[in-house]
Amino acid sequence: MFPLRLLVLLGLLGLYEGQGETRSSSCDDFTDLDLSHCFMGTSLYVRLLLYTRANLDCGREINHHHLSSQPLLDLRRPTAFVIHGYRPTGAPPIWINHIVHLLAEQEDMNVIVVDWNRGAANLNYFTAVTYTGEAAHNLTGFIRTMQEEGASLSSIHLIGVSLGAHLAGFVGANLKGKIGRITGLDPAGPMFTSATPEGRLDPSDAMFVDVLHTDMNSFGLIGAHGHIDFYANGGADQPGCPKTIFSGKSYFVCDHQRSVFLFLCALNRTCKLTGYPCSSYSRFLDGQCLQCEAFKPASCPVLGYNVSQWRDTLVQLGQTKVFFSTTASLPYRKLIYRVDMVTWNQYLRWGVVYIRLHSGRTFTEARVDHKLLRFEQYTSTRLLAQFDEDLQPVHKISLRINTGNIIGPRYKIRLLRIRFTPLEHPDRPLMCRYDIIMEENMEVAFRPLPCDSHP
Repeated sequence: MFPLRLLVLLGLLGLYEGQGETRSSSCDDFTDLDLSHCFMGTSLYVRLLLYTRANLDCGREINHHHLSSQPLLDLRRPTAFVIHGYRPTGAPPIWINHIVHLLAEQEDMNVIVVDWNRGAANLNYFTAVTYTGEAAHNLTGFIRTMQEEGASLSSIHLIGVSLGAHLAGFVGANLKGKIGRITGLDPAGPMFTSATPEGRLDPSDAMFVDVLHTDMNSFGLIGAHGHIDFYANGGADQPGCPKTIFSGKSYFVCDHQRSVFLFLCALNRTCKLTGYPCSSYSRFLDGQCLQCEAFKPASCPVLGYNVSQWRDTLVQLGQTKVFFSTTASLPYRKLIYRVDMVTWNQYLRWGVVYIRLHSGRTFTEARVDHKLLRFEQYTSTRLLAQFDEDLQPVHKISLRINTGNIIGPRYKIRLLRIRFTPLEHPDRPLMCRYDIIMEENMEVAFRPLPCDSHP
């Protein structure tokens, strides 16, 4: 077991590390520990810190058994519990304050931070795993007390990060799946990969379970574990994250912690991250899964707090996988076009496509290079072109089909039609161009025309 233990320790060391803010002595802060505590080991102790719109910057610890002692807790409001994961350095998560403020912006609610840092802060990851069941039992008892005093289980939302996602699932299972919603942000993989549904987060744990995957090939859990599972960039390697171990701890934690940053961005409404239902990421990249007619409201699900508006449809459909791509940094959102081409060339050619959108002197480029595309006589080809920038208006489009042919003659490729459909901007016009003669490996530029201008 030593190699796995070492891998987990290296990978999660310093995850979400940060320092607590200096606040009034009357406030109750998240437990701030250090490496000495982690080396010695900590025993489980669960604290519940309440935040409302009346005390967003000053947490108030709640007595587990005497709710009336905390007048700010209004059980008529919905309640969101925020549950962190493994804390091998003992430092508070840097994102706690951000998520508290952003949740309070969604609606008037109780935000309760579940501080189980004493328990999660252990160099031995397996000790922290064993504490998840005990912490879930503790939190279950508190929620039952809330229910006895008038709270509705359907108004409770558990948001769990990494190991905290499974802790949330255990709470939901203890309450027979009657919790309103559980959100799992890249549920932890180590020690849970082979677990049965009873031993990890699964759709039966709440009335609605949504999951975001960002690190399935390392510290995240492989598979589908909610009514809807969002897979950012396929659910594994994230753009902008280091690719070699020489980058230090960021190499280990960047993909895993991206789930938190994507969720925060979605809560902040600065990035609308639309998920497209599909059986695989490769089919999504092929442009084969760009329809959402089965969903009500009639649009593709969007990551974030309001994904619950698709709950009834998703529960009826069963477990649904949705895929999306992101940029390397804020606001993460890509501009997506569906590109339909009809080619007419004498010789069969295979290649990848590079498309540039120009607006004035600036441009943004999409590379459709995840596989070789086939171009032959009278062939319809559909592409998914994803751009890092949203340039408007588009004055010019340039296109290159790279076949890799460097020694033979350049063959001509004739485009009978090319059409650009902005998928997430229905208010924008379709852009077309007709009858273009181009040479392989050579860029051709043209001014787009309105699609209805051609007879």
